[in-house]
Amino acid sequence: MAQELPSLNALHAFEAAARLLSVSRAADELHVTHGAVSRQIRNLEEQLGLALFSKDGRGLKLTDAGLRLRDVSGETFERLRQVCVELKRQNADAPFVLGCPGSLLARWFIPRLDRLNRALPDLHLQLSTSHGEPDPRSPQVDATLLYAEPPWPADMRVFELARESIGPVLSPRYVRFAELHAAAPQALLHEALLHTTSRPQAWPQWGDAIGLASGALQLGQGFEHLYYLLEAASAGLGVAIAPRQLVADDLAAGRLVAPWGFVETEARLALWVPGQRSDQRAERLAHWLGSELERGAGMNARTADPDARLATS
Repeated sequence: MAQELPSLNALHAFEAAARLLSVSRAADELHVTHGAVSRQIRNLEEQLGLALFSKDGRGLKLTDAGLRLRDVSGETFERLRQVCVELKRQNADAPFVLGCPGSLLARWFIPRLDRLNRALPDLHLQLSTSHGEPDPRSPQVDATLLYAEPPWPADMRVFELARESIGPVLSPRYVRFAELHAAAPQALLHEALLHTTSRPQAWPQWGDAIGLASGALQLGQGFEHLYYLLEAASAGLGVAIAPRQLVADDLAAGRLVAPWGFVETEARLALWVPGQRSDQRAERLAHWLGSELERGAGMNARTADPDARLATS
């Protein structure tokens, strides 16, 4: 006869307290009282015949038995949470949650959102973003759109959409626009260049690709996020560097210009889908994104600056 498992409520209370190393915080997370969590843990210890916690000053410390049970229970409850989320999403009316970096969301995705909703009305798209790099393995999203370099991880399905191209951009409002717009790329050696603190290598990467003495480039004002960087460039504060897809609309509207063109990097804009999930909505979204990027590339070619010093990628 199979051995009976301890109470699920007791295991749940223990897992929360073991993860947080606090009965009070576990009680807050589970929306029960401190006493209720303590009783569940005490009942579990009595059933197992082992102590799971010991006092550590004013806090808690896991015993060897507690450490073993914490590892197993933590993995089990996390997997249960993931599976429940996935089962809920099998509902035809469930939204398709897309993770996306804030800059990509604001500069490229949202301006095309109405077109996407009209093309894929049954997708029920819900957008999720964060200040940091999104986690494509998060159980809270169905897919993630982001720039990254291959090789791709084995546990993800990755739909490559476009190769990243980066280049300098500036606004006609910039005080030195007329002089720079007609100059060779070497003129940038005398500029304090706008950049993101998260990707300071972008300027040297571009300089090396065109044969410029990238070590002589001077980085000026830095911004935490690409969105703020491009807002600064649009306001005429200086010369910035950015992926072409994220400035496509600004170039077409004349808010920004790219006199020196763009160069390809090893990164790809890709849609990442956890490998164990089978969702045709992701494939349909990837197909639409690829078509939209091709459409945008064609428009970029027609609106390219005729004075560009470099061939665009």
